Amino acid sequence: MGSSDSKLNFRKAVIQLTTKTQPVEATEDAFWDQFWSDTTITVQDVFALVPAAEIRAVREESPSNLATLCYKAVEKLVQGAESGCPTEKEKQVVLNCTRILSRILPYIFEDQDWRGFFWSTVPGAGHAGADELDDDDGARPLAESLLLAIADLLFCPDFTVHSHKRGPDSIESMQSLDSCEYIWEAGVGFAQSPPLNYIHDLNRAELLRLLLTCFSEAMYLPPSTDNSVLNPWVTFFCSTENRHALPLFTSLLNVVCAYDPVGYGIPYNHLLFSDYREQLVEQAVQILIVTLEHDGGVPHPPASPSSIEEQEPAGPENLFVNYLSRIHREEDFDFVLKGLARLLTNPLTQTYLPNSTKKIQFHQELLVLFWKLCDFNKKFLFFVLKSSDVLDVLVPILYYLNDARADQSRVGLMHIGVFILLLLSGERNFGVRLNKPYSLHVPMDIPVFTGTHADLLIVVFHKIITTGHQRLQPLFDCLLTIIVNVSPYLKSLSMVAANKLLHLLEAFSTSWFLFSVAQNHHLVFFLLEAFNNIIQYQFDGNCSLVYAIIRKRNVFHQLANLPSDPASIQKALQRKKKSPDVISRTSSQETVSMEGSHPAAPAEPGTLKASLVAIPGIDKLTEKSQVSEDGTMVSVPKADSPHTACSDQSAAAATSDTESNSGRDNEDVFYTEAEMERRRLSSASSTSLWAPTPEWILSWKCKLPLQTIMRLLQVLVPQVEKICIDKGLTDESEILKFLQHGTLVGLLPVPHPILIRKYQANAGTAMWFRTYMWGVVYLRNVDPPIWYDTDVRLFEIQRM
Repeated sequence: MGSSDSKLNFRKAVIQLTTKTQPVEATEDAFWDQFWSDTTITVQDVFALVPAAEIRAVREESPSNLATLCYKAVEKLVQGAESGCPTEKEKQVVLNCTRILSRILPYIFEDQDWRGFFWSTVPGAGHAGADELDDDDGARPLAESLLLAIADLLFCPDFTVHSHKRGPDSIESMQSLDSCEYIWEAGVGFAQSPPLNYIHDLNRAELLRLLLTCFSEAMYLPPSTDNSVLNPWVTFFCSTENRHALPLFTSLLNVVCAYDPVGYGIPYNHLLFSDYREQLVEQAVQILIVTLEHDGGVPHPPASPSSIEEQEPAGPENLFVNYLSRIHREEDFDFVLKGLARLLTNPLTQTYLPNSTKKIQFHQELLVLFWKLCDFNKKFLFFVLKSSDVLDVLVPILYYLNDARADQSRVGLMHIGVFILLLLSGERNFGVRLNKPYSLHVPMDIPVFTGTHADLLIVVFHKIITTGHQRLQPLFDCLLTIIVNVSPYLKSLSMVAANKLLHLLEAFSTSWFLFSVAQNHHLVFFLLEAFNNIIQYQFDGNCSLVYAIIRKRNVFHQLANLPSDPASIQKALQRKKKSPDVISRTSSQETVSMEGSHPAAPAEPGTLKASLVAIPGIDKLTEKSQVSEDGTMVSVPKADSPHTACSDQSAAAATSDTESNSGRDNEDVFYTEAEMERRRLSSASSTSLWAPTPEWILSWKCKLPLQTIMRLLQVLVPQVEKICIDKGLTDESEILKFLQHGTLVGLLPVPHPILIRKYQANAGTAMWFRTYMWGVVYLRNVDPPIWYDTDVRLFEIQRM
């Protein structure tokens, strides 16, 4: 009964607020207290009882009342943070104010005229009582008071942390409390694991939800590649002004990495007990990725410039980024990596009892966090690659890529997975680790094979290219760059993987595919470079690949004799119109898929997705490094890279699409991405923009790196033919045995230097990460739907 009374009273208060035409003074406590003092309402109730239309109506028609509501709610949080919420009633007031602010803030952000409100020093100017909030801190902007109150409340004994009180009479003062002793979970820099308390977890999650809502102002600004424009909420919260920055960063990281969704291994235990920790972990990982997106710079000026006058031009340092980059102990790296690998692997866990283990849903946020760790902490990256633990991250990433390949609503997940693999592939150790045999049986709808993790990677990439949806075309360059980067270190490819690579070459080297889009020949260059690396540096163990090359030798001969006369060009383009499928899928021998796997499914109708900006071309995403004899990397200047001068020259053409995309109107972000794919896919639009000429074909055909393969064929084909005739061989295992013991020492051209394309950060990818990350945060917060139906501008929400 009490609950329904509370809801009724709260709704009455909301109606009063929306119908009042005159300003209500801040001193009228009896009116304002109706919103938080006498009610116990859940956050879901607040969202249901405060409709969007009414918030907007108050914003437009009674702005001073909305200002006072925000101001009074922040005032209550500040009072709670100062007192430490000793009574249940005070705790309830803090939670109610937290929920109301989480509901209202998005509507403040969506209106440009209101965005500076929280950064003004005297909110709702002219109201009595405006000095109550500021008497300690001078004239702090409302946003700063709110953020500091949230930080204090996140370390409030008996509310969000376990109390250390020695006796019933001792009081823990909030002002003198050392929050480093109250870190939420053992792990990095903290050894004690406090007792689990689900009430504390729920209260932390409520406060973190409000914090995330504060940070979400970024969603209401259009995309911009100007990385000096920072989110003032994140900038202030992660600055030295926040005395809890270190313990809070550590608490968030440890709570995420220590979380074990399977619990005690009891089947179906997630159906018997509510897991309050999961909600906290989701909020924690989202706060981490949002705060780590900003690594210092100038915050964009709020309405009142006084708050940033004293700052240096470089802007305050982001302490979260600083702490992340300074983690260095091996045991801390081990704790973080094992925690992330355990969570990433969770959705793959197969049990004999269906649905008996809990499946987490926040793998996209985990992938962004892993990316940030590798990007900001090079010691962590080297630790990951130092042992085969990196494979515990690789396998789930390949699983997600394979699973999402047919689903257009998960195109962002495909990109983040490929970006991580591109980053890892720039390091020699990654290629070396891939030689470890793959013995897991994660159910994926890929052909069954016996081999290494390198085989798994190639088979999954082949599946993405040949059976993924068409909007993945811009990723083909990245996928093949990863294969090229690891190719010099692959000791023994399986027959299945070797055939997949040859099938890709066969598909990409058809004349209609090469002539239909200006950049398609790059894909052939990448594959030839990978074959050359394996032949020159790993010939001995790769008899399966050599055999596959010999069997498909006509593909290489056709490439060498590719026609370039106008008649042949026209004929090839006519053929393209007849067969619009990008890649012939039939000639790849599909075998039985793994047991227990399900085919990759397209998005369910009605699924929501957030649009993304287009990614830069591969030459913007990577920089070339040459591996010298002692294994060190030397950067290669753009103009004179060794045997792929052609790729460089045409890479300029390849990125002209993407460059023009990132430079268009920001409102058109989604269409730039779609347009780019349409241009790659539809011959009609590409031929109207660009047409192949004999000169263009000759400009890159003469640079095809075919010498090594042609020499191999010249030496081995006659030998294989002779042995087949002499011994009457028809069994390929005998031929493989012969090739295994063969040698090409002294017969091949001088080995070329190994060229690695390392990922390099740039404004385009920074913008991509920002839109992707906030799109994920928007779509994952549905209960309550914090941002649903508000006027976000960073991306578009589309229904599939």
